[in-house]
Amino acid sequence: MEEILKIENIEKYYGSKSSLTKAIDSISFTVDEGEYVAIMGASGSGKTTLLNCISTIDKVTSGNISVAGTDITKLKGNALNTFRRNELGFVFQDFNLLDTMTAYENIALALSIQGVAVSEMEKRVKEMAESLGITEVLEKYPYQMSGGQKQRVAAARAIITKPKLVLADEPTGALDSKSSKMLLESFKFLNESIPATILMVTHDAFTASYAKRVIFIKDGKIYNELIRGAMSRKEFFDDIINVIALLGGDVNDAL
Repeated sequence: MEEILKIENIEKYYGSKSSLTKAIDSISFTVDEGEYVAIMGASGSGKTTLLNCISTIDKVTSGNISVAGTDITKLKGNALNTFRRNELGFVFQDFNLLDTMTAYENIALALSIQGVAVSEMEKRVKEMAESLGITEVLEKYPYQMSGGQKQRVAAARAIITKPKLVLADEPTGALDSKSSKMLLESFKFLNESIPATILMVTHDAFTASYAKRVIFIKDGKIYNELIRGAMSRKEFFDDIINVIALLGGDVNDAL
């Protein structure tokens, strides 16, 4: 199986020489093709900084990050922009849809930038919309959609270009419980059917329980790792809660 993400001894410092903060402390791990991995940790643990470095929003101080064999820590300028556009998909907590475009146009935009033919674009958007249950909102604008519909449109936009890696930053953070479950079922379907390789940052144990593996970050380091294996989602959820308790987190905040 192809190794999609390889993180080697990365460190990230913020601040000046007189006042340095080490946000990431020698983290290493890999993600294989078709995996669905969640990153968990308390506020300030370094999980968001880690995602920002992987997504090329931020740069590591030292170490290397490779996506599908390309060391992204060495890319610059147009090469970095092209790689980000073609190989990474993004799902954000606040949707980041363009208000002046319909759901169809939001999803199709990335394909248009890639120069995909209109007929192929229409076919792929239609198939993706059917898979995620958003066909009825394709002609609607974001203000006409529910939060759950907007996030599934955002997921469709992230997946439509067939990226090597999909990065999700607290994707259920702005959703109610029903919408969250619908989105997570959509992620599960995309992971199992395409299969999309997903790396998701979340503080929520219920959300993390949909993943196949959970990596826990504490004080910028990997603290623990759980692999779901043959466990039911409920059993996996219970194991996640147990690790959160050991981390010193508030279990009530994780439910």
